[in-house]
Formats: sequence, structure tokens, C-alpha cells
Amino acid sequence: MDANSLQSLHHPLLKHQYLHYPSLDASPLCIFLKSTTAAYPSLSFKFTSHLTAFASSVTSSSTSSVTTSSAISFDLLDQYLSSRNFRQADEETRRLLIVLAGEAAVKRGYVFFSEVQFISESDLQTIDRLWRENSDNRYGYSVQKKIWGKSGRDFTNFFRRVGWMKKLDSEVEQYNYIAFPDEFLWDMKDDTPLGHLPLTNALRGTQLLNSILTHPSFQLTEEEADLFTVAEKGSEGNKEGKNQSTKPTISKNFKADYSF
Repeated sequence: MDANSLQSLHHPLLKHQYLHYPSLDASPLCIFLKSTTAAYPSLSFKFTSHLTAFASSVTSSSTSSVTTSSAISFDLLDQYLSSRNFRQADEETRRLLIVLAGEAAVKRGYVFFSEVQFISESDLQTIDRLWRENSDNRYGYSVQKKIWGKSGRDFTNFFRRVGWMKKLDSEVEQYNYIAFPDEFLWDMKDDTPLGHLPLTNALRGTQLLNSILTHPSFQLTEEEADLFTVAEKGSEGNKEGKNQSTKPTISKNFKADYSF
């Protein structure tokens, strides 16, 4: 394989490495490629020149990406949450995630689950922190992750525990997604389920929510786990979820629209 083929093959990966490592030479991929070209001296000079040219070509776009991310303001989200305007805060959270996911997500108007990995830990942690701080640790992605874990990572049980589903009046135990936005609890009360907000699209499946909850941002510290336990003990809605051990059936006659 010549140097041109090598560059063509790894061009997308090089861009990803460049965007995530201030020094392209220090990225794992480039270290690997350089060790490979070391074994083939004839490729070394060409690879180095291609790498230099590539780094120069993506500098402006990568700088713009980093600047855009670091320049995103969370003030509006903080404002909505501090005033307990949870519905507007949920809309702002949705908007922020789309912007943070990148230009493609902005153009289509929603986030692909595969794009979540490119959202920085600090940005997701900021969103989560604001939700927790303004809800007495009852709302936020890290709270939802804890509930999801206690639900055996079963999304049906998770949706039921956070109040995203309602029990139907039928002989067989069945649940439907609650209607958005009218049936959601936008005012936080004593009986509002723990982890009820923020919402995440359930209409197109659970992959997006799975990607958010498994993001490295939400590895709970011991202190955060303790805060969650305190909030959980004070949540009557979660107690009801704990007492039900049977797995409910989801009715297929209703479609939710938790647009993301």
C-alpha cells in the first residue's frame, strides 16, 4: 500500500484524532501509523508530508468546532431551571444536545445515537449538573442512569419508574407511553417520579437514550450516588416502582412523540 492509499484509508480517522488531540502527532492513531511507516522507510517521507498537509487543511474547521463547543452558553438552561420552568428547560436541553452533536444534527433537527460519543464530557456534565442542582437531585441524566441500573437496564421498567408510561385499565397488565406534552408532569411535586426529566426520544427506539446514559460523563462518584439515595428515599413515585416485580406489556395502539 502506498502513502496515498494510506492517507485515503485513514482520512476520516485522522480527522477524528485531530479534533480530539491538541497535538496530532500525539494521537494514538498517528503513533501507530508512524511506527508502521518506520518499518517501511519508502513511505516515511510521503506520509509525513501528507500528515502535515492534512493537519493544515483541517486546522480551521477543527478550531471552529472547538470554539463552537466552548462558546455554547448554558445560561438559558440555568435560567429556566432556577425558575423551575422545567418544560422550557427540557426544550433547551434538547436544543443544546442537537447543537453539541454537530452540524449534521443541527441540519436534520435531531441527534443520531452514534453522534453522542462526540459530545464532550464537560458539556454533558454541565447539563446534568444544572438539572440536579435545581431539582434537589431528583432530575438529570445521572439520576436516570442510576434508575436504569436499578431497573436491570430494562427500558420498559425504566420508563415505568420515571413516569413515562401509564397503566391501562385492562385485565392484563399493560402500559402505554404517556402523551406528550399534556400528560407529563412539568411541575415538580412530592409525587413526581424520580428521574422524570429531562425527556429523551422514545419514538425511534432506545439507542439514543442508551448512548446518553452510557456516556463516560455519567460515571457516578460515591458522593453523587449518596445524593441519589437520599432523593430516592424521599420519592414516593419510585417506591411504587420497586414493589412491582412483573414485567409489563406495552400496548402497541399508541405512539409517543418525544421528539429530539
